[in-house]
Amino acid sequence: MKQGKIRIIAGQWKGYPIEFPAIDGLRPTPIRVRETLFNWLQSVISGAHCLDLFAGSGALSLEALSRGAAMTTTIDQQPRLTRALTSIKSRLNIENMQVICQDSQEWLQENSRQRT
Repeated sequence: MKQGKIRIIAGQWKGYPIEFPAIDGLRPTPIRVRETLFNWLQSVISGAHCLDLFAGSGALSLEALSRGAAMTTTIDQQPRLTRALTSIKSRLNIENMQVICQDSQEWLQENSRQRT
């Protein structure tokens, strides 16, 4: 089975390889985009609770945690991807990452009802 691979670019796990199943249509967030995004967020990421909808490779969640986010909720409907993320979570001994295998829009609808 083909695998995709990218690396965490900064923080606690800088350089750590993220391996994920090669699935048609999956396009992990490129390094330059992640660099720009986290440069913008650097003053607020520490201690933040992050929601990663349509997570795919999980690069954004893992990057946020590597840079000091307090918690991520990582959601994707593809079981192969969530299994890969759960494996990475286990290898890195991450306790503050919730990986959910569900349609992101369904999850939002269910959870918005709970908060109203």
